[in-house]
Amino acid sequence: MSAAHAGGQEASGTAAFDRALAADHLAGFWTARVPSHRVEPPFLWRWAPLEAALMRAAREIGMDMAERRVIKLSNPHLPSGAGSRTVQFNFSIVNAGERAVAHRHSIGAIRFVLRGHAAYTTVDGARCDMSPGDFILTPAGSWHDHANLSDEPVIWLDGLDGPLIQALNLAFFEDHVQPEQVITHVGGPSLRVPWALAREQLSAVAASDESADLGACYEYPTLPTLASRLVLLRPSRQLREHRRSGVTQYHVVEGHGRTTIDEQVFDWGPGDTFVIPAWRWCRHQSTSPTDAVLFAMDDAPALRALGLYREEAR
Repeated sequence: MSAAHAGGQEASGTAAFDRALAADHLAGFWTARVPSHRVEPPFLWRWAPLEAALMRAAREIGMDMAERRVIKLSNPHLPSGAGSRTVQFNFSIVNAGERAVAHRHSIGAIRFVLRGHAAYTTVDGARCDMSPGDFILTPAGSWHDHANLSDEPVIWLDGLDGPLIQALNLAFFEDHVQPEQVITHVGGPSLRVPWALAREQLSAVAASDESADLGACYEYPTLPTLASRLVLLRPSRQLREHRRSGVTQYHVVEGHGRTTIDEQVFDWGPGDTFVIPAWRWCRHQSTSPTDAVLFAMDDAPALRALGLYREEAR
């Protein structure tokens, strides 16, 4: 008897049992095995259409229409419409003189400022000023609102653990009783890292040649679910390939370069954003005559807490 015929006999032999289980909303493990890891494709979003969408939103979407004027990155390879399975990059724009009202949620967030001055975010009463390159942490459950006191729009990158929290069905939102919080103090280094400090530290790491095989890194304060860092790539230097068990999203801050993910090549420049799914071999390279700098965020803290984090280099 052939193996195929034996398998068919075995399947037909369990059919009645399978139907009885299904009627009671049960399933035998012989028909419902746990799926293994699937290789997922990366994706890159160009800055030009994203910037155009932000400018159009600034003209057409009022704060009375949306509590936050945000353009979301949507990955065409995911049915959820999120940027990745666990990590989400969105882009916010607040017009001159506007305020985004105070609220809080169970989703943890960071802000990485791209454009504008004389704006600030208030996090649990702490004022955190916003200038290009500044990093602001908004832990889950923190009250936060935004204000733009300048005469030009302010744009920032929102990094969120939203896809992870929504997959757990634990996304909760609450509006503050007032549209803005009372400012009680200035946010310190646990909440806000100014660009000048981060860039100086990154250059110091690069000068000491630490982490040279994977690019010099400056690590920001973390959330329980999210880690953020700056990565500096030296001109024309090929780095080692590496892969991680988590998802990483990158935003290009300075320079031009190329990222190879398995055999797929992505050329990128300032403002572009790309996602590397879990367990894909990747390698970054600067193609600029000067250093390239990437802002990166990943889900490593959550995976470490679950005992699922792995990384390899070759």
